[in-house]
This record gives sequence, structure tokens and C-alpha cells, in this order.
Amino acid sequence: MQRYFVQLSYDGTAYHGWQIQPNGISVQETVEKALSIVARETVAVTGAGRTDAGVHASYYVAHFDTVNQCLDYEKIIHNLNCLLPYNIAVQRIYKVSSEAHARFDALYRTYKYFLIKTKDPFFWLYASKEARIPDLAKMNDAARKLFIYEDFTSFSRLGTDVKTNNCKVDLAEWIDEGNRLVFTIRADRFLRNMVRAIVGTLLEVGFGKLTVEDFCKIIEAKDRCAAGASVPAKGLFLTDIGYPEELTRGL
Repeated sequence: MQRYFVQLSYDGTAYHGWQIQPNGISVQETVEKALSIVARETVAVTGAGRTDAGVHASYYVAHFDTVNQCLDYEKIIHNLNCLLPYNIAVQRIYKVSSEAHARFDALYRTYKYFLIKTKDPFFWLYASKEARIPDLAKMNDAARKLFIYEDFTSFSRLGTDVKTNNCKVDLAEWIDEGNRLVFTIRADRFLRNMVRAIVGTLLEVGFGKLTVEDFCKIIEAKDRCAAGASVPAKGLFLTDIGYPEELTRGL
């Protein structure tokens, strides 16, 4: 068997997240079905991680194994994109070693969250609207506090099956792009609902409902009930996944 990495992107609006679900269509299921048809064999796809229902990915990586030792990349990418629905697109497929793993070999993931200040017909599907103008300086002060913590239980969905709620955040910042406010966060891993809960809580800092010190106390409480409400999924994008250079070069 030969292992391949596949780079793709998707609009998550119509999906119940990346991972296969018993009661809703997922991106993983859709990609597996298309790949199995194109490869003419049953193909299982393993993703770099979960994205929640309604969350998008402009950059996503998965791996699959096939008996075909030498795929015609251009042909299979073309056939996949013809078969896949409009909201999923494949950009690249490349050969990797049998030990390479899309999830466990990832060094970091980067997410962006988009807020629009006024009604915008070109972004309303992919950003939350927030007419109030938050204090970005205070939100960035609070965001930098994420670097000194590891346990993010306060921002995790309850009842998940992960072994640890520890993550290492090394980038977290808000920028103003005119009609859009953009929050970028990078970490070695993320918990379910983590980014949306962080954004919701940072907005409470920006609106003066919480101080930076309050934000730190929320993290230290390790209690999801202490944090703010999660913002809508439609504004969240997975935008990058980092791998060791030898993996991204392929074989």
C-alpha cells in the first residue's frame, strides 16, 4: 500500500463538520466516496483534525492509502474535482512515507475568525456581523495572555473524549481590515469549540464586560461555564497546517 497526502479546501456551511457523523453528512464522508470512485477501490481518508459543523477550511490536509503506487496526480485531481460538490476542492496530492500521518505529524494549525461591522452581501455567509465596535487594544492585551497558559478547559466543549485539554498557543491577535475585524490564532492543537469560545470571551473584554484580569481568571477556572458564549461557526476558517519540510516535499 502507498500513502498519499491530499490538500483540499471546503465551505463547511452544508456539512456537519469534517468527521463522519451517524446523522449528518460530513466532509470526510463526501471525500471518501469520491476518492473511492476515482481510485476504483474502497479508500479511507484520515484528516488533520476535526472542524465543527459549519466551520470552513481554506487549507486542509488528509491522508489515504491505496494499492496504486504511482498515481497520475493531474488526472486524479481533475476527476475528483469533477465528482466532488461545488463546496469541496482538491488542490494537491503527493506521495509520502507509510508512517506519515496528517494529524499526528502536524506541527501547528492556524485559524482565522472574521467579523464584519456593517452589512456586506459578499461576506455575510462567511463572517459574523457585529455592529458594536470593540476595543481591539484590550482584546489584544487579553489575547497575549493565552501564551502563558496550557490548560484551556474553559474554552472546550463539554463531554469530549480527549485525553488532555493542554494546547500551546504561539500566535493570537486581532487586526482591523476596514469593514472586517480578523482574529488569527495558531497553536499545536485545538480543542473542540475552542476558537469560537475564545473569540466570544475576547469580545466581552472588547465591550468592557470583562477586564484582562477577568479573562485570565476564566482560563484559570478551567470551567466552560465561566467563559463567554461561542460565536457563530460561519466566521471561522482553518487557514494553515504546518508540517515538517520533508513531508510537504513528498517523495
